[in-house]
Amino acid sequence: MHPNPVFRQTEEETARAAAAARGFGVLTAAAGDEVLAAHVPFLLEDDRVEAHLVRSNPLARALAGGPLRARLIVSGPDAYVSPDWYGEPDLVPTWNYVAVHLHVTLALAPPESLIGHLERLSARFEAALAPKPPWTHHKMSEGVMARMMRQILPVEMAVERIESTFKLNQNRTAPARAGAADEIAKGRSPGTELAGLAALMRGVDTA
Repeated sequence: MHPNPVFRQTEEETARAAAAARGFGVLTAAAGDEVLAAHVPFLLEDDRVEAHLVRSNPLARALAGGPLRARLIVSGPDAYVSPDWYGEPDLVPTWNYVAVHLHVTLALAPPESLIGHLERLSARFEAALAPKPPWTHHKMSEGVMARMMRQILPVEMAVERIESTFKLNQNRTAPARAGAADEIAKGRSPGTELAGLAALMRGVDTA
């Protein structure tokens, strides 16, 4: 998380909603003398996260010894910002971004919860593809889904704390921020989801 408090004023519910909307992050935990990480799709509701891991993932193997303190890192839109875009002198390049960190206790979930988790997870993302008819595991040949499920384990996370950074040029003047947002919205800046980041910058209220 960025140390400047001006970038860390986002309400917890807004940060939670941003993480839930993304639904994909990096799950990290320390195990022994290693820091383990896995990229996972997930579902977040209230203070509970559900996800799954491949059985051979070192993080899944570490959970055999019991729950772990972990962090689920969720990235939002981001972009490089050129100082030329501010219309003000003596400024330097930076990178604007959105990030949410969920501090969690990570544990294995009951094995019987796996199919329900997979159904909820696919339904959540398939809904974004409407009007395409949603994919369901019932479209698979008999026995195939069961064989594939043997390769993964359901996990659950209890959210203990949420931190976020919404770095949107809050430390610049409104005209400077608007100038940078306009250039980012043109889609040429290095980064991801540039239009979304520009919209967030334009919505900043520093009053």
